[in-house]
Amino acid sequence: MLSLSHVSVSYDGHEAVRDVTLDLADGHVLAVLGPSGSGKSTLLRAIAGLEPARGTITWDGRSLAGVPTHKRGFALMFQDGQLFEHLSVGRNVGYSLRLRRAPGRAARVAELLDLVGLAGYADRMPATLSGGERQRVALARALAVEPRLLLLDEPLSALDAGLRERLAGDLRRILQAAGTTALLVTHDQEEAFAVADRLAVMRDGRLVQEGDAAQVWAAPVDADTALFLGYAHVLEGAAARRLLDGTTLDQRDEPRVAVRRSALVLDDAGPIRATVAWARATPDVVRLVVVADGIGELDAVAPLDRHPGPGEPVRLRLDATRLAVMPGQ
Repeated sequence: MLSLSHVSVSYDGHEAVRDVTLDLADGHVLAVLGPSGSGKSTLLRAIAGLEPARGTITWDGRSLAGVPTHKRGFALMFQDGQLFEHLSVGRNVGYSLRLRRAPGRAARVAELLDLVGLAGYADRMPATLSGGERQRVALARALAVEPRLLLLDEPLSALDAGLRERLAGDLRRILQAAGTTALLVTHDQEEAFAVADRLAVMRDGRLVQEGDAAQVWAAPVDADTALFLGYAHVLEGAAARRLLDGTTLDQRDEPRVAVRRSALVLDDAGPIRATVAWARATPDVVRLVVVADGIGELDAVAPLDRHPGPGEPVRLRLDATRLAVMPGQ
């Protein structure tokens, strides 16, 4: 198990990572999520032994202080894969195995290529691969020596959105199949939720929330975290109470509610009155922007057989699964 206790990293008097404490149990995948400059990549590099850090970093209770990167038993994978262009795919994957003179190298390489969906690619050269294929090769190479911890620094960020979405699901499957403990650094919320079962949110070098991914999503710790995680609006006071009216959710005196896009649904019997400001049909639904009475501007959806136009009064109901009631300030 990886344990961090009061870990900080400073550059020229500036604290890039501030007093981070967290644990990562064996077999779990933790996504460290945050905007650029939040300290997430610096934290990964400190865990890898690439940055000097204050505080304590341990593995299975043993301090890693003074242990060089190559002796920590960790593997790193970066966003560009960093393949050896002069080596075939098979030789890239088996590179660390050859250094260790591990027996059964050919079988292990074939096993790993099959795991990442590249069976039969061993003789291909990196220049002939797509971006997604290159990242699969880099992942297979990182898994080759069965690292006790896999560190992934923005591994999909260089790919286009559609490929990134597909590979995120594949990455989760591959890590689960290999039983690998992993720490993923990313700024992409969808990627984090697709790959990891635990989330740690960083802001300004500090860890602001950490826990089970579903729990963090359902109960963000504050408004900034909610907006970063992908909620569209945060409502407070009277607007929040108006939105919660008629629900069974906690209606505290000064509620704060984070609302996802399309939390409101067109419903002729719905309790919320609104006026359509904007409407656009997609293949699945009609997407609306509405001005709801006593609440303000929110996103909403309507079925394809309904297409209300701007200025039209409508009634809406709340899909309570698409919001979170947060702690008061």
